[in-house]
Amino acid sequence: MTAVHVEPVLEQRQIIRRAPVARVPLTRVIKVELRKMFDTRSGFWLMASIVIAALLATTAVILFAPDSELTYATFGTAIGFPMAVILPMVAILSVTSEWSQRSGLTTFTLVPHRSRVIAAKAIASVVVAVVSMLLAFTIGALGNLVGTTITGTPLVWDMSLAQCLYIVLGNVLGLLTGFMLGVLIRSSSGAIVAYFVYSLLLPTIFGVLAVSQDWFDSLRPWVDVSYAQGALFNGSPTGEEWAHIGVTGMIWLLIPLVVGVWRVMRSEVK
Repeated sequence: MTAVHVEPVLEQRQIIRRAPVARVPLTRVIKVELRKMFDTRSGFWLMASIVIAALLATTAVILFAPDSELTYATFGTAIGFPMAVILPMVAILSVTSEWSQRSGLTTFTLVPHRSRVIAAKAIASVVVAVVSMLLAFTIGALGNLVGTTITGTPLVWDMSLAQCLYIVLGNVLGLLTGFMLGVLIRSSSGAIVAYFVYSLLLPTIFGVLAVSQDWFDSLRPWVDVSYAQGALFNGSPTGEEWAHIGVTGMIWLLIPLVVGVWRVMRSEVK
């Protein structure tokens, strides 16, 4: 019987090397988030309302304010009020739209790192706030020039660059409050209602307590975020007022934002 010699067959393993896939740059994600703020009809008109509100406020000051009050500070105050309401809505909708319009699944599939998407939304919202405030200051300056020319009153520039920067910072903090509520609640209607409770109801309750309870009067600057941040709109904050802003910001803004981001990172996207 002839022995059959069987040689072992060696399998040749081909090592397939995948080309490294580069992450989507954060700058590109920010540009996409900025574009998403303007793409929808509601987003476009919300952005347009910033300019419309600034023009209406400037026109109202020219038409109805006494001639003695036609100063740059008057125009800045008039324009700042609608900005303080509109800008947080922009931040809220930039976050909650991922859940209300059910686009989050697509967004987080294209960019799996959710923290980068949230960071891009925050940066895009701050960019919109800063540009909007610069536009508002420009419209206010034009209103001051036109108003004093029409009435023949002296041209008064009674706001310094530092005061303008403080106002921008105050509005950015208000926008970040809306952003925090959007991340924490992830519902457009719920976050908007929570913002008005946050910015209108709570300060009223704290004000009543401060008037009726002497012990709370000295404690209020450390717990009332609206009261503490009001120093940014009233001039140059002192060192103690900066401490009030820092403590209340940590309690009412930073800690809830961290909780909200943690929930977004762990929640199921549907």
